[in-house]
Amino acid sequence: MMMVVPLAGEISFYPFNESFRVSFGTPTFFFFLLLLRKIPALVSGFIIGILVVAFRMTLGLLLFGGDISYLFQAHYPTFFYYFTFGCFFQLLKVNRNHLSLLLGFLGIILEILASIAELAFQYIAFSSTFTFADMWKVSIIAIFRSYFTVGFFNLMRLYQSRLREEEMRKQNEQLITLIATLYEESIHLSKTLINSENITKESYRLYQSLKNLKNNNNQPQIDLLCEKALKIAGETHEIKKDNQRIYIGLSKLISNKSFSEYMDINELVNIAVKTNKKYAHSLGKNIEFLLDIQGLHPHYHVYKMLSIVNNLIVNSIEIISEAGTITICVNKLPDCVEIKIGDNGPGISPKRRHIIFKPGFTSKYDKSGTPSTGIGLTYVQEMVERLEGKMMLESKPEINGSIFTLWLPIQHLVQKG
Repeated sequence: MMMVVPLAGEISFYPFNESFRVSFGTPTFFFFLLLLRKIPALVSGFIIGILVVAFRMTLGLLLFGGDISYLFQAHYPTFFYYFTFGCFFQLLKVNRNHLSLLLGFLGIILEILASIAELAFQYIAFSSTFTFADMWKVSIIAIFRSYFTVGFFNLMRLYQSRLREEEMRKQNEQLITLIATLYEESIHLSKTLINSENITKESYRLYQSLKNLKNNNNQPQIDLLCEKALKIAGETHEIKKDNQRIYIGLSKLISNKSFSEYMDINELVNIAVKTNKKYAHSLGKNIEFLLDIQGLHPHYHVYKMLSIVNNLIVNSIEIISEAGTITICVNKLPDCVEIKIGDNGPGISPKRRHIIFKPGFTSKYDKSGTPSTGIGLTYVQEMVERLEGKMMLESKPEINGSIFTLWLPIQHLVQKG
């Protein structure tokens, strides 16, 4: 503000006399007062008034020379313009108003009062005349400058709010994708908890059986087996407790209410596409995504839908060699939602179709020869079964590539009640 306002004040014209100038310094000063809310306007007006006078005197000396006292007398009334503007800005608490029309009106009042102060000191310095016609001109200029400044300020605030909104949207998309992944892991973890509980029970039953066998046969060797069985039961129980603590922590994170757990299907699919475009790009693959969403859909559960769709899209990305197309079609049926995710990759041979859903099976390897985990399709199948849905695979030679079709009951995807 200290640098720009004196410079902007040199872009000016003289509507009344050779002493009173109308410049861009005023709207610039008004804009900075609106922008810099934490700095007292009274202090700003005092400093800017001194700087503008000093700048104009220095400029006059460098360009035209002359007497310093004359230059001071010619320019010192400008100090009272900025000082009065700052005083009334603070007195009227202009920065507490957020309505554009009211801000513009207050700006007009401030400029008229500041102009009167400057013209009054010009009358003292030069005995320059000032009429009501001149006041009318000052008012007209004040209207244009004030609303121009407020309009520009609002445009800047609008641009900043859009930038913040875009940044928040990106952060929400990242959080939703992360929590969808955690949701997927929590499903696996809950399954591990059940398995751990079953193993604990079976190990303890084995221990009881061995103990009974020992009582019947009195064989020393059975003591060692009893100890081993009991140790297995204890260690498995510890694993279960550790998994339970992790599961509780994940559940709390997943159920975070900072944003809705239910979302429009268009937003859901767009999040999945944006995330997986980045994943495809990181693999050096050029993949085009085609979307087709039909019907009037309710809001679906974010993590259930996103984790299923993500796994199928990732499966298609990994199976495509260098370039290809992935098609995502979503259709609203009476009682369920139909999701089709297809690709134009090499497809799945008939002899492998019955084993692709088994845990650990994979036909995908990275450049170093490391296989993928082989649990993506297994997880999708488990989730579909949990939701009481159905899944079907179509692949070569029937079609070019592969298409996974899912039918998921809507009642398990929408918010209850």
